[in-house]
Amino acid sequence: MSVTVSMTVNGKAVSGNVEPRTLLVQFLRDHLRLTGTHVGCDTSQCGACVVHLDGVSVKSCTMLTVQAEGAAVTTIEGLAQGDRLHPMQEAFRENHGLQCGFCTPGMVMSAIDLVRDNPEITEDEIRKGIDGNLCRCTGYHNIVKSIKAGAAAMKG
Repeated sequence: MSVTVSMTVNGKAVSGNVEPRTLLVQFLRDHLRLTGTHVGCDTSQCGACVVHLDGVSVKSCTMLTVQAEGAAVTTIEGLAQGDRLHPMQEAFRENHGLQCGFCTPGMVMSAIDLVRDNPEITEDEIRKGIDGNLCRCTGYHNIVKSIKAGAAAMKG
């Protein structure tokens, strides 16, 4: 049995037929071919699957697609404006906040939500705020530096 779901993804109306148990990350990757949202652990521990749902970061590997019915979803592909990166994406690029890049989309999406209401965020608050996002390549120094710079850029 399949159900029809409709939502806005990256500013575009989309719909599709899915099984009721289809996870949002599967819908984004397999049905819409938006592969920037990654599946890293299947247990909601790593944060590689983070997207924004109505402006709030959520782990799309633990959310059913039907739960996003009528919502606005933003993925990493929806952040840039043409050739211009979102300030947080640019900050990650400028401050070497990427290693292999696997965790980066989820890290960027989490960071945007984290600093949106706290542009004066401290390093300690950043470290606590990204606790649900794992990077297997680095010690987080440049990620924290990137988020701090991204917060300043978003503020200005």
